[in-house]
Amino acid sequence: MMLSVAEAVAKVVSGFAPLAVETVGLEAALGRALARDVAAQLDSPPLDVSAMDGYALRAADATAVPATLTRIGQSAAGHPFAGAVGAGQCVRIFTGAVMPAGADAIVIQEDAEAAGDAVTVREVPRPGRWVRRAGMDFRRGDVMLKAGRRLTGRDIGLAAAMNVPWLAVARRPRVAILATGDELVMPGEPLAEGQIVGSNSLAVAAYVTAFGGLPAVLGIARDTEESLAALLAGARGADLLVTIGGASVGDHDLVRQALAAQGFDLGFYRVAMRPGKPLIFGRLGDVPVLGLPGNPVSVGVTSLLFLRPAMNAMLGLPDRRGPAPMARLGRDLPANDLRQDYLRSRLTVGEDGEPVATPFEAQDSALMARFADADCLVVRPPHAPPARAGERVEIVPL
Repeated sequence: MMLSVAEAVAKVVSGFAPLAVETVGLEAALGRALARDVAAQLDSPPLDVSAMDGYALRAADATAVPATLTRIGQSAAGHPFAGAVGAGQCVRIFTGAVMPAGADAIVIQEDAEAAGDAVTVREVPRPGRWVRRAGMDFRRGDVMLKAGRRLTGRDIGLAAAMNVPWLAVARRPRVAILATGDELVMPGEPLAEGQIVGSNSLAVAAYVTAFGGLPAVLGIARDTEESLAALLAGARGADLLVTIGGASVGDHDLVRQALAAQGFDLGFYRVAMRPGKPLIFGRLGDVPVLGLPGNPVSVGVTSLLFLRPAMNAMLGLPDRRGPAPMARLGRDLPANDLRQDYLRSRLTVGEDGEPVATPFEAQDSALMARFADADCLVVRPPHAPPARAGERVEIVPL
């Protein structure tokens, strides 16, 4: 009996636990999975500062305009004014500079005119106007970054502003990748008759990198158990082994046999989906094994649906999936059979502003160009009835 996609994903995710934590500098933190909460080490801003270029003054001295005040100094970023502003006085101030003692408002330079040390104010100031109060962004001890997020450039900028130079992140998963098949050669190698270029291992390596891991391409195993066994040895110490191809039921599909000979514990085999039905998951000693089908599009779809959540589990990234993204169907579709379909589709915007997903006519799992050209996958549940253009359908963005 084939598992549903949801059941298979749940079984895969349950086979992994978060990896160890390591510490990295901010310059190496982009894309890493944050493992511990991060608290601010200071107030931001640390003092009241000006939000504009202008003049710092007491609002009470310019309740009627024009009002002429005496400039007694200036405050620039990094060079605060040392004195205090008294009655009838002002200080020239620049953006980011500390507000001088005694001043409670800013008049921007466009609303004032200076002649020597005499400054004429032409706009009535409001107390607090153009002043960034101390701690208005965050306070010392505030937890501004929570564990379980993939760090973006914005997060790293925030951590730097919080005066945090190091972050605790999950170790990158080490993923061994093994392609199989006598017909495969690597890109750039000579092609004999009947051979094809093997793109899958490099595609999976790219997915692993994009999902936050470290790929190790073991090579291409030939269709013998001896060749498979020799290359499988390279997976020792990996956090995950991904095999590609050889997991179906043909005479030359030897992956399961080769794994079984080394004590493979099969968790499940076959999922009710298209593309990607011949998918296996289990354990080879301490190493989890995810066996992907050999067709290129099947590899891409199953990497998105199974490899990504497996790696998220190792990185300690929670499943934050909300309601599935939806789009209007761009063309009619026939009734579906017992397998969940993932249709490569083009995404456009309809006249009403709604996204419209139009599945390609050709959906063969060997059509890499179509997969690369797709914007999303339209999801068709098992036994779905015929669908008409304009109906809302679930999509998987690519």
